[in-house]
Amino acid sequence: MARIAVIGAGMGAMAAAARLAVAGHRVTVYERTETYGGSVRRFERDGFGFDTGPGLLHLPAVYRDLFVKTGKEPLEACVELAQVDPASRHVFADGTAVSLPNASRAGVVAALDGALGAGSGERWAAFLNRAREAWDRSRRPLLEEPLPADPSPFSRDPYPAPPTGLLRRRAATLAEVGRRELGDERLAALLEGYALAYGLAPVSAPPSAAVLPYMEQTFGTWYVRGGLRALADAVYGRCLARKVAFVFGAAVAEVVEKAGRAAGVQLADGTLVEADHVVAGAPVPALYRDHVAAWERQDDWPRFAWGARTGRVVVCLALRGARDAQAAHRTVVHAPPAGGESAALAEGGRLPERPTVTVLRPDDPALRPDEGHEAVTVTAAVPAGGLWDGGGLAPEAVEAFADRMVAAAEAAVPGLRERILWRAVRTPADTFRETGSTRCRARPWRVPAGRCCPRRTRRRCRGCTSRADGPTRAAVLRTPGCRGRWWRA
Repeated sequence: MARIAVIGAGMGAMAAAARLAVAGHRVTVYERTETYGGSVRRFERDGFGFDTGPGLLHLPAVYRDLFVKTGKEPLEACVELAQVDPASRHVFADGTAVSLPNASRAGVVAALDGALGAGSGERWAAFLNRAREAWDRSRRPLLEEPLPADPSPFSRDPYPAPPTGLLRRRAATLAEVGRRELGDERLAALLEGYALAYGLAPVSAPPSAAVLPYMEQTFGTWYVRGGLRALADAVYGRCLARKVAFVFGAAVAEVVEKAGRAAGVQLADGTLVEADHVVAGAPVPALYRDHVAAWERQDDWPRFAWGARTGRVVVCLALRGARDAQAAHRTVVHAPPAGGESAALAEGGRLPERPTVTVLRPDDPALRPDEGHEAVTVTAAVPAGGLWDGGGLAPEAVEAFADRMVAAAEAAVPGLRERILWRAVRTPADTFRETGSTRCRARPWRVPAGRCCPRRTRRRCRGCTSRADGPTRAAVLRTPGCRGRWWRA
């Protein structure tokens, strides 16, 4: 039985902790904040509740597998899952709207043909067939197996983009895939909306990010009753049942090394904790930024450890009046094609003038004080760099951006502004404060072809594993369906 210290109590870290405990190890989780769940949080006020992180679940099988392998109670005995149908409603810049059914390829094709014109569904289906090839090529090596010592087989993007144009070039970004293969600005906006939901700028995301709509439309969209925070509660409860110990308010200041390998952690208050292995559920960039992982020069940082380029602004709206029974759970209101949103995200330094917004209207009594009120969240992707440092953006600019988000959301909720009792605006600065997730550094980068993970698109599959240069470092999957590995020198 090994003593294992886990840094961070996010969803992936807790999943790894539970599995390690089941394997017979003594596991202790050290979390810098006062709660668990990472970005899966809830904001509550006056009887209203809002998911401030992700609000929907697209791969419940990942959590089903976790619960099957860590205890007797299945996932459905711990949380209530409900399919979301339609999976999403989309409102395009020209006013066209389409509702896409949940986990029905034939239904999606028919809906697109009916809303956007004959042939639209066929083009989208052909695109999803190519996306399926990318998923089949990526799923096992990137999500289910440790990366090989030689990652060169991943140097080619797995998406089979057809060559087009006089030069017979293949699309190099997701935006180019939409422009070249879909033949309709609205279909291109539909594709880009999936990237934006994951915080990716379509003009820099690789073609293999096409797996995002494929996964959602193949495996379905689910809602956790009580909000996604209820799922975090369930995973935390499973950890406690497996005798995982949690220490909250315990920031890890340093990974202690002995004889060329990790031997424990030192907490911010000076406490030294010995361990046989150290697992990092915290973002790899944060470990280097805060010198938790030792380094002398910034060149020592892993190439992929430069932090997220995007974040989310979430506007929590407490509304008077009952929810329309026919309302879609999720509506995406797309920005105009020439609005410059993708460029603003890729370049950073400014907020898009008119963002794509995702409006969530869960029909959940647990999130509202009574039937005469409604809780709605409106979310937009934004650059996550220095804009959110102290003095980067004036409060008036943040509120003005929130005003534009709410104005766009009226396409999903008619008369929205007249129904608002109050609103709360959350920015990437709140995410940074609550999770320690690193902000983007000044050094620019572009995602090379083939280095895309279906869960996160960064230089290497940072969502699945992190490489260790030198002694044993952190190595844990950011998604619970993957298997944690330690990488040794």
